[in-house]
Amino acid sequence: MGGYQALEWCVTQPQLIGQLLLLATSARESAWGIAIHSAQRLAIEADATWKTDTPNAGHKGLKTARAIGMITYRNYHTFMATQTDPEGDKLDHFKASSYIEHQGNKLVARFNAYSYWTLTKSMDSHNLARGRGERVEDVLQTVKQRTLVVSINGDLLCPPEEQNLLALHIPQAQLVRIDSLYGHDGFLVERDKITREVTAWLAGAEKPVAKTG
Repeated sequence: MGGYQALEWCVTQPQLIGQLLLLATSARESAWGIAIHSAQRLAIEADATWKTDTPNAGHKGLKTARAIGMITYRNYHTFMATQTDPEGDKLDHFKASSYIEHQGNKLVARFNAYSYWTLTKSMDSHNLARGRGERVEDVLQTVKQRTLVVSINGDLLCPPEEQNLLALHIPQAQLVRIDSLYGHDGFLVERDKITREVTAWLAGAEKPVAKTG
């Protein structure tokens, strides 16, 4: 969401933005992202307490929505590496199940189902070209700020194709790809790798600009 906002500000208030860092984001919400958000909202709406006038309205649905989200924030390799049970005869209470339950409970304790539902709706509407009568690619050409685009290999939620598009069409863009076991959550987990790239970029280090389609 932060990347979506930053792109909008560059187009609507370019005089306020000196340099731009885009990390694991895109110029337009993808059909894939909208489908994920729709599934999350269906989970919330299926909760019998949804739209009741109580502080905990929709909490069970929100827990399920978080579970859907966690699967997209990580990927197959993440779960295999971190949530695989030891060899044995276990029939229930798997490590991966406990992890998903834990993440759902954590979010429910600090977040509101109405806010989550509305946030996904807002993200669905992200489209840099909306109301501008042009293609996304054309609007990106108007972004004049020196830009660093950071892509996370293995990101299922906002895959590298999205960052390739940004780097290809923003005139002063440099694209950096970071390997991470953690998929989309690599933008949170890989602090050291990201810090090194951003520090070098801010210092004006000369690197080839990757312009891949």
